Amino acid sequence: MRFLNRNEELARLNRAAAGEGAALVVLYGRRRIGKTRLLLEWSTKTGGLYTVADQSAAEIQRRYFAGAVAERLPGFAEVDYPDWWSLFSRLARDAERSGWRGPLILDELPYLVAASPEIPSLLQRWLDHDARQARLTVALAGSSQRMMQGLVLGADAPLYGRVTELLDLGPIEPSYLGEVFPGRDDAALVQLYAAWGGVPRYWELAKGLEMDVHQQVDQLVLDPLAPLHREPDRLLLEELPPAVETRPVLDAIGAGAHRVSEIAGRLGRPATSMARPLGRLIGMGLVRRDIPFGETEKKSRRGLYRIDDPFFRLWFRVVAPHRGVLTASSRRARLQLLEKYWPGLAAEAWEELCRRRLPFLSERTPLLSEHGPWGPASRWWRGNEAEWDLVSLSLDSKRILLGEAKWSSGPFGAREVSKAASKLRGRPPPSALSVPADTKVHRVLLVPALDRQAEAALPRDGDLIVVTARDILGGA
Repeated sequence: MRFLNRNEELARLNRAAAGEGAALVVLYGRRRIGKTRLLLEWSTKTGGLYTVADQSAAEIQRRYFAGAVAERLPGFAEVDYPDWWSLFSRLARDAERSGWRGPLILDELPYLVAASPEIPSLLQRWLDHDARQARLTVALAGSSQRMMQGLVLGADAPLYGRVTELLDLGPIEPSYLGEVFPGRDDAALVQLYAAWGGVPRYWELAKGLEMDVHQQVDQLVLDPLAPLHREPDRLLLEELPPAVETRPVLDAIGAGAHRVSEIAGRLGRPATSMARPLGRLIGMGLVRRDIPFGETEKKSRRGLYRIDDPFFRLWFRVVAPHRGVLTASSRRARLQLLEKYWPGLAAEAWEELCRRRLPFLSERTPLLSEHGPWGPASRWWRGNEAEWDLVSLSLDSKRILLGEAKWSSGPFGAREVSKAASKLRGRPPPSALSVPADTKVHRVLLVPALDRQAEAALPRDGDLIVVTARDILGGA
């Protein structure tokens, strides 16, 4: 799969490398998210040097690292380096002498730190003096977000205040799904997102299978011999330190426990013990905490924890509780099991896409553009009141958008749209939103696709807006 997206990230990396003086870039993100591909693309275009650490002993790591540096600085690997300081000192001297300014990329830095705990303080001293004198651009990257954040974010972190660019690499934009999977209709692209999320590695594997998404999931996930059948276990184990202790929490959330008390109850543990594993899973980008629109993260007591990554959600709903069944099942039986859970997974993915993409829809949806631009969208719920899938306030706070996302694998007809629109118009707004009394209310119905008759009959009054997957998956 060719290199996609990441234009903004590349631009920031290029700005750091183009400066007059030394620069430090720190990049992190969960595994499979495309860090290595981005760094290789940057290194190739700038004449940099990409190196990657492994879990070997420090002496062997230095030997491998010196061999990689020799590609840019001939003769560098012809001596043995007794410690990291002697290696980095000579690297800076040789780079300054040759006029090479990098970027020097150290990927999987946590592996170096695990074998040599002195690396962070050593890098601090080296970056402040030798690398600065050589005007080197240095990039440090890793998948262990906990360790990478610990190097730079805290006030007592070794590299605090020294970072030129800090990139937390997230999933690839869903607007690129149509480019990677040409010929799929809009609803099919949403279903691809429900299976693979925005993880480039999963897109790459699925792209090689010319079949529908259910068959892709069976070939890549459900089959006990499939390459992704045990993917979450591997990812948790590869974290530094390993995050295997969070696995039961993911099992509980995947099974439908979303409140802290429910999660703790499923695990037979006190609720007070949940903060640490939940915090770590949030930091890894695997879990999120939903709070009702208008409430603050710190004060809200109605937060719900959900698996944030679509692939992990699929795995913990379908694979984790049915490992034994999948091992003994035929392909047909596996697909029947997937079909049982698929409508819920697709509907949840569709809702999330609608909320996340709303701020980018103005240019593609004239009615939204006329009344927006809109701020971030959230769900709203309270007691027995009607829930809203999407609530957003315009940036000028003069309008509020209330939305319902309805899922179907086929296009909605005119009668279905009319019925849903009628119910939406009659649903009362949330009772406790902190917005001015004169705020104008607009309602939005979000459906994957419309048939021709429904498109021709769309309301044009502006108080009810209909949005489709073509709008949602359009470019930002």
